[in-house]
Amino acid sequence: MFDAHLVRGTSDTPVRPPAMPGRTRRVAAALVAVLLLAPAFSAAARTPPDSFADLAELLLPAVVNISTTQTVKQERTQGQQGQPGQRRGPEIPQFPPGSPFEEFFKDFFDRGQRPDQAPRRATSLGSGFVIDGSGYVVTNNHVIDGADADGITVRLQDDTEFKAKLIGKDAKTDLALLKIEPGNKKLSVVKFGDSGKMRVGDWVLAIGNPFGLGGSVTAGIVSARARDINSGPYDDFIQTDASINKGNSGGPLFNMAGEVIGVNTAIYSPTGGSIGIGFSVPSNLAKPVAEQLREFGRTKRGWLGVKIQGVTEEIAESLGLGKARGAMIASISENGPAEKAKLKAGDVILTFDGKDVTEMRRLPRIVMETGVNKDVPVQVWRDGKPLTLSVRVGELEEAEQMAAVPAKTDPSQNPRGNQSKLDALGVVLAPISPELRQKFPIEESTTQGVVVIEVEQNGPAAEKGVQPGDVIVEVGQEEVKTPADVRTKVEKARQAGRRSVLLLVDRKGEMRFIALRIDKG
Repeated sequence: MFDAHLVRGTSDTPVRPPAMPGRTRRVAAALVAVLLLAPAFSAAARTPPDSFADLAELLLPAVVNISTTQTVKQERTQGQQGQPGQRRGPEIPQFPPGSPFEEFFKDFFDRGQRPDQAPRRATSLGSGFVIDGSGYVVTNNHVIDGADADGITVRLQDDTEFKAKLIGKDAKTDLALLKIEPGNKKLSVVKFGDSGKMRVGDWVLAIGNPFGLGGSVTAGIVSARARDINSGPYDDFIQTDASINKGNSGGPLFNMAGEVIGVNTAIYSPTGGSIGIGFSVPSNLAKPVAEQLREFGRTKRGWLGVKIQGVTEEIAESLGLGKARGAMIASISENGPAEKAKLKAGDVILTFDGKDVTEMRRLPRIVMETGVNKDVPVQVWRDGKPLTLSVRVGELEEAEQMAAVPAKTDPSQNPRGNQSKLDALGVVLAPISPELRQKFPIEESTTQGVVVIEVEQNGPAAEKGVQPGDVIVEVGQEEVKTPADVRTKVEKARQAGRRSVLLLVDRKGEMRFIALRIDKG
């Protein structure tokens, strides 16, 4: 947008331009043409609203304040010689021995230690929003986590309060569903929108209960999408610069149509206050979770029974995959859906139920959204070519998600041999032995492979974080039992023109594929 004074001068009187030579007139004419075209381009952009007042007035009644109380037991220190311990409180500041401050603070803290004091009750505050006129309220799991059975209170905009019942919660997405009994009171409700339609730069409105101040409205834009902040397996957050502070947790993020497109969950801040980086669970993830909690009281997610890792450029090259894509299976749960479908460790999952797995972290989300007991096609990359298998999706249990179990092996297949230095990888190797098992230590469940006993500084193995005590189980997706096996597989990869070789490494019972470049050796 151009300032009128810059175009028209400092008053409403048109400014008469001075006479110009021919070439200058042509340049000026071209500039005028560009300026005349500018409004046509800007007209396609979304203009900011004149005010958010009408939208805020419509939405505020559906946003609630949530307070919880929980009983906190005082932690006691270990008593001596059978004497009862004391509550663990703040530690006494350190002063020089004999200092008068030492005695003062000792007396002060001793008076504060009351072992017979009853457990205290703590209070926390958060936000939520009503999604159904019968009284269902969505909030964050961390807002109500640990609350006493009758310790959740929901307060409406008009200060009407209700005791709430916890219907269900899900720690993996940090969501919870509450139920209040409104009686004859008519509740204002809001609906979920399609978060997939939100674009970076779109306007959004956040409403919540920051610092316990009650319904507060802030506005901003979508700053980024699909953010992974390492808070859970399904991270796909909307990032916004709309001010979100402590107490906003569980509150809604609205689009300009008044639809909930996110549940405000976290902020990035060195001080605890808003610095313009907030994160919301997208509605396309929150809505099905809320529906499952309402129907079953818990989530019912699809489960594949694998532990996965990302595919790096080196891994893709070692497998002949071309560009890095998909999710690589590091290990498989015993008797899980993947094992029954004949999937293998080392397979790279390219598509699941017809959906492209463009990167590793996309697979858990796709599997989660797939119906339980549904037969779906899975395309994997194996032995240098694509292969399609059929998998019957299982149901994910709370105690098991993408968890691997140690591979079943024959302890007798661990012949001993001398240690060997492999310059091509920058390691010294040896077969598993009781001495090495005790030295590093190596898990009892690890019964096959070759132990890395030394790692050459600045070598290929060191570059990828290989450590002494790691056990190489496979090289080039083939089992190895001796250092000679490793050397043979590496040479085979070199002769095939590979610049790197793929290792399956067991570190304290955790399996992971690592692609190492092959040095001359």
